[in-house]
Amino acid sequence: MPDRAPQPVERQLPTEESRDLLALVRDMIQREIAPRAAAEEDAGHFPREVFALLSESGLLGLPYDAEHGGGDQPYEVYLQVLEELAAARLTVGLGVSVHSLACHALAGYGTKEQQAAHLPAMLGGGLLGAYCLSEPASGSDAASLRTKAVRDGDDWVVTGTKAWITHGGIADFYTVLARTGEEGPRGITAFLVPGDAEGLNAAAPEKKMGMKGSPTAQLNFDGVRVPDARRIGEEGQGFAIALSALDSGRLGIAACAIGVAQAALDEAVSYATGRQQFGRPISDFQGLRFMLADMATQIEAGRSLYLAAARLRDAGRPFSREAAMAKLFCTDAAMRVTTDAVQVLGGYGYTLDFPVERFMREAKVLQIVEGTNQIQRMVIARRLVGPETR
Repeated sequence: MPDRAPQPVERQLPTEESRDLLALVRDMIQREIAPRAAAEEDAGHFPREVFALLSESGLLGLPYDAEHGGGDQPYEVYLQVLEELAAARLTVGLGVSVHSLACHALAGYGTKEQQAAHLPAMLGGGLLGAYCLSEPASGSDAASLRTKAVRDGDDWVVTGTKAWITHGGIADFYTVLARTGEEGPRGITAFLVPGDAEGLNAAAPEKKMGMKGSPTAQLNFDGVRVPDARRIGEEGQGFAIALSALDSGRLGIAACAIGVAQAALDEAVSYATGRQQFGRPISDFQGLRFMLADMATQIEAGRSLYLAAARLRDAGRPFSREAAMAKLFCTDAAMRVTTDAVQVLGGYGYTLDFPVERFMREAKVLQIVEGTNQIQRMVIARRLVGPETR
């Protein structure tokens, strides 16, 4: 029924190189990702071959230094690539964001020797990463994590359980936050753990209402030995490293949210201009036209917000508050836009014949991951009026 192809988003990119990069991404999406997205999501298939292609094409290390195989692209560009990937398939866009998050600790806090040893394979050698902070009893209260790492000679022995790990069980490496000292944030240290480490086991993937192609699983660390050479940063620095990574990761989630919302709007516009009722397209009716206008406005506002935060980051300026704002606004907007897209399609929107119901299910998780939107409001409020009094 839809007879109007969506028009590509007109983007403001800083260089000719970045424009060529986006053209490459769009071509790859049309050839390798979009045609199979719906069927593979429905089947719960994780497209590892797509991630291998992204790695081979230099798209898994875009925001990192070229010295170690990265793309040397500013976040302003990297996030717009994420948005395009997420619009085609959130499993891919979010997967790239999670991989980038997993590389952040080593790229930002590792020694030169560690970076030379591991980053080339992580950024462009076909490896896939995951980030291990949350636990069954510590989600939003991440500083209360219980997974322990105990020093034993030149090794650390890691014991505990991590939860809600994207790529859990299939990742080649995990950035793991574990307790090495006192209670609270100052007793946490970061480690780079190989995916095939002895004693590391994944539970069966969670059965989720959306993103069925992206495995999310608990990880059990049963006396996993990690050489001290794989400790990232100083002992007790892990929580600061984690927060730094999450500031950047929240921008990735914001960009993915706008991608999903854009895909939903494109589908709604296509349907509305092709669907006839009372002898004319339903896009002629004012109530529906206003709904589409509101959807488009929320998307543009969200895109502007995440790009403004990215440009602060690229300029080396503080951006934690702006990252929280972008994550909050963009993911809430995605939930509203995808819900409205279902409404535009009416009964068809509630069926599996059209992708908007999948977009709505996918948008929901983006309000939860990498800090719930209630946590984002706490972060923003603290920057406005200071910490809560107790």
